[in-house]
Amino acid sequence: MKTVLITGANKGIGLETARQLAQQGSFVFIGSRDLANGQKAVDELKAAGISNVTAIQLDVTDTDSINKAKEVISQQAGSLDVLINNAGIAGEQPQQLADGSMENLRELFETNFFGMVQTTQIMLPLLKLSSTPSIINVSSEVGSLTMNTAPDRRPNWTLYSGYGATKTAVNAFTVMLANELREQHFTVNSVTPGYTATDLNGFQGFKTVAEGAKPIVELAMSTDRTVTGKFFKDGGEISW
Repeated sequence: MKTVLITGANKGIGLETARQLAQQGSFVFIGSRDLANGQKAVDELKAAGISNVTAIQLDVTDTDSINKAKEVISQQAGSLDVLINNAGIAGEQPQQLADGSMENLRELFETNFFGMVQTTQIMLPLLKLSSTPSIINVSSEVGSLTMNTAPDRRPNWTLYSGYGATKTAVNAFTVMLANELREQHFTVNSVTPGYTATDLNGFQGFKTVAEGAKPIVELAMSTDRTVTGKFFKDGGEISW
């Protein structure tokens, strides 16, 4: 049984990822900034017959919160096999970099990038106790430099320039961390769920949460230890 921590897992893609992984036999810590919301998600899963889940308070912007979550996982599980950095915010829109709010941009980076980095750093000692440690960073096509510079790029993506910049940073973090941990038998990858209908986008996405969670779950359950420093979507690898 794999032990998995998912940040921002009390709703949306995070919750659906927890559901699918638990159904496949993993024990899942459902990270939630508000513990009551996390417990509500756990109650929902348990009502559906899924018992191998537990809520844990975790705010990726609060180091004390992350450290306390680490201690809970250490006491209850002893180690961590998979860290899924899912927590993120969309920020206020529009958010063009030419004239957007710096306060909004800093808030985006604080959660989407710095929160991810410090959560990973704090959880690394528990991951190193696993024989198959994996880190999965939830990213977005909006952060793909290749897609943003393509002739057929989507012009409306400029509405999300700040958010996209945080995901570009996430992808850089994935590559750099994968290289740092390569000799320690880690796998570190980015994955985009695609444009999924969640409250992050006002439920405008065309994919269901089950579809959005699919590539994350596939990476989490993969037994191929050679795949690291890559960017995936449903159906395969995507360009950075």
